[in-house]
Amino acid sequence: MSSAVLTAILAMTTLAAVLGLLLGYSAIRFRVEGDPIADQIDALLAQSQCGQCGYPGCRPYAEAVAKGEAAINKCIPGGEATARALADLLGREPEPLETEVQAPKVALIDDQACIGCTLCVQSCPVDAIVGAAKQLHGVLAAECTGCGLCLAPCPVACIRMVPVGSDLAHWRWPAPTERLAA
Repeated sequence: MSSAVLTAILAMTTLAAVLGLLLGYSAIRFRVEGDPIADQIDALLAQSQCGQCGYPGCRPYAEAVAKGEAAINKCIPGGEATARALADLLGREPEPLETEVQAPKVALIDDQACIGCTLCVQSCPVDAIVGAAKQLHGVLAAECTGCGLCLAPCPVACIRMVPVGSDLAHWRWPAPTERLAA
């Protein structure tokens, strides 16, 4: 090997080592600690990233709750159980959900009307819709949070929300008004 090639290799190695040390020092010196309360709140949320709380995802909502900027009763997919868990964590009184809780729903795609545009796939925050361009799309019911964000982008309105079957995982006591109506 020529002397110029060895010099270039040595220079690049030295530069990489110096930059690596500088980066390691910066990572230690300028480390930003996360809010442990926000981490605990985020762990309790439904992680549907649906935006129904008014925040772009679960983490921003958790940070707002930790700072006291948001109420603990805005996680619709998490339901009353999440609101109670947040109240317990933060030492507050439980609050009823901000909006009326409806029966859990899941998206259903009409296979005769679906044109395979993939707009619903792109809008699903939890990747519960599968399919390829110009192919039939389907919904993974176990993954669908029922947020309904897939409805608006569909150009042929082939998606509808259907109630989830009542099983042990989705059963809840009916509200007093529901019992009187039945």
